[in-house]
Amino acid sequence: MVTKLRISIVQYLNTAPLVWGFTNGPLQGKHDLSFTVPSQCAEDLRAGRADVAIIPAIEYQRIPGLAILPDMAIASKNQVRSLLLVAKKPIEQAQSFALDSSSRSTQVLTRILCAEKWRISPQFTEALPDLPEMLQASDAALIIGDPALRVSLGIEKDSWSGAPGQTVCQAATLDITSAELLYVYDVVAEWRALTGLPAVLAVWAVRHELATAELTADFLASRDFGLSHLGEISYEASHDLELPQRALESYLRNNIDFSLDAENRRGLQRYFEHAARRGLISQASAIHWAAAKSEAVKL
Repeated sequence: MVTKLRISIVQYLNTAPLVWGFTNGPLQGKHDLSFTVPSQCAEDLRAGRADVAIIPAIEYQRIPGLAILPDMAIASKNQVRSLLLVAKKPIEQAQSFALDSSSRSTQVLTRILCAEKWRISPQFTEALPDLPEMLQASDAALIIGDPALRVSLGIEKDSWSGAPGQTVCQAATLDITSAELLYVYDVVAEWRALTGLPAVLAVWAVRHELATAELTADFLASRDFGLSHLGEISYEASHDLELPQRALESYLRNNIDFSLDAENRRGLQRYFEHAARRGLISQASAIHWAAAKSEAVKL
């Protein structure tokens, strides 16, 4: 009997297109799927509870013996809308940050931006993604994934542009009582302003010994199947998240990039270099890529 591969998947909307072939398409039932938050996907792979996982990009440098499946990722070219820093004062004045404990890659991005773009050395603490609680205790909060996307959509009509990269809104818009105004920053837009490159947020990683061309072909086929069903994915998500379908589909089409093209790979390498320079990883090791077939499989 062939043992099913165990795949650990992030339970956010932006991962759905990558796995749609496994959850709703021709590859359904082929593998054993589990859903959790990004930080836990990395732990599942590290602990051997998963064979393949969509992991925060930074964790590739922290977990030995992995290969990255080529040509696919959760990345963003300019603005992502689901990785936000929300502050009670302009970010350059913030002295304390609450970091979403679901995150790994974006925590590192935030630390890089603090040091190299805003030139600040705040105190960092981890917290559950509860914005009012986070801002009760800290000057700024990092939130990621669907909770952050909900904030982006929630302030869209009642916000205005402040300094470059800054969106300002009344704190009451987000039910925050610990401030009058909030200053909101898109983490990917800030990274792009710093480096001129996109951000790669998560990658498919697999243990070396399982990294076959057949495996890569399955994952590429699932991604391509998902990209051809974005309307269906956003329709389902609109019911689960109680957010407008059109806004969710726009997010998947315009804010998330599901490839690892040459520019994204340069962004990933630059990210690892910045992280190593700041001591957030021991070194920026070379990337090992899983094998790929010359032609993608169509589902």
